[in-house]
Amino acid sequence: MVVRLGHYHPHLMTSTLVAAVSTKLFPQRLYNQTRTFFVNAKVKWVRDPFLDTAVSREKDLKQVLSLKNQIVSSPTKALPLSSVSPLKTHLDLPTTTTTQKFFQKYPYVFHQFQPSPSLPLRVKLTPYALTLHGEESAIHGSSMHRDCVVKRLARLLMLTNARRLPLHVIDRFKFDLGLPHNYITALLSDYPEFFQVCEIKDCSTDKETLALELVSWRKELAVSEMERKSCHGDLLNLKKGMCLRFSMNFPRGFDLEKRVMDWVEKWQELPYISPYEDAFHLAPSSDLAEKWAVAVLHELLWLLVSKKTERDNVFCLGDYLGFGDRFKKALRHHPGIFYISSKIRTQTVVLREAYRKDFLVEKHPLMGMRHRYLHLMYKAQQHRRKPSGVVASRPKRKRKINLSTKTVRKEDEFVF
Repeated sequence: MVVRLGHYHPHLMTSTLVAAVSTKLFPQRLYNQTRTFFVNAKVKWVRDPFLDTAVSREKDLKQVLSLKNQIVSSPTKALPLSSVSPLKTHLDLPTTTTTQKFFQKYPYVFHQFQPSPSLPLRVKLTPYALTLHGEESAIHGSSMHRDCVVKRLARLLMLTNARRLPLHVIDRFKFDLGLPHNYITALLSDYPEFFQVCEIKDCSTDKETLALELVSWRKELAVSEMERKSCHGDLLNLKKGMCLRFSMNFPRGFDLEKRVMDWVEKWQELPYISPYEDAFHLAPSSDLAEKWAVAVLHELLWLLVSKKTERDNVFCLGDYLGFGDRFKKALRHHPGIFYISSKIRTQTVVLREAYRKDFLVEKHPLMGMRHRYLHLMYKAQQHRRKPSGVVASRPKRKRKINLSTKTVRKEDEFVF
């Protein structure tokens, strides 16, 4: 059975040490174990058009890359359409679109052909897509990228006290972590000093399942991004229990009540507890416990190459970490740190500080490759918009968009 984060771990800071450090910094109010916030306060959800654009830009990208990987993994580098249709659910393809129409939607990525009249229709990658796949494979094969992704995966496992997670949970984050599609054989097998695959009893299903386990605790990796920034990369200057403030950025038109803003300001002044430490001794409803939960969620998103992931992935991992509804509360209470977009048929959690408008502040090589795939995917649409030989009509006058318009539905009101 997976041991949850609330249990004691010798490598983690003990509750006594956390209390000693934090009480020294905030002697009067630290261990006020009751929430100081107004229970009936509400936070209204306001759309962020830039972050929505960052999410909607990648529509169908994950599905296209999954199909691409299925094709290149085939010995013939081609697949019959009949073998792809049963994978629609596994690949998260739109249920309203047939597999054949999905391939036809992206003709610069996929090419359908029929070897002979007696054989079924097949699909393969275009030369353009094969070129991009080769460059993407070179990134996955580089020693720098491999070391980086191994450390990210190790940190993900270190967020759990048992230092292990079921493989089906890791598969949820495979795309967001930047793992190769065959990461177990192509990556993990080369790092036996880091990882091993074991069999555990899944706490959610009570059935035996395979899990990935970190062989030993990596003290040098147990430093969060918030802590690295606070000491400017010099870990010798790192001090535990400091008052680290989360970066907050609200979209235009967002307005918090004064009492809410006052609470947020006091909450920011609480000491920062690293996500790699154990703070389950704190009362779950206390403000300090909530700041720790936000720190864990913040670190999780920072480990991802796109600094965003589906909301269901976050909640699934939260259950395995032992947080229960704490992640849900963190997302509701802190819209200046996290944003939830409802674009592309799902809800996506985005780390605000990682974006400047709709672009990532720190660009990862894999994200550069994904943008090139997106350019290839929508190349056909660009050609349809600009047919050759047709005189372009006079462009319409651009409408001014009022970003402050508050179109708030009843279900978009979050109650503390």
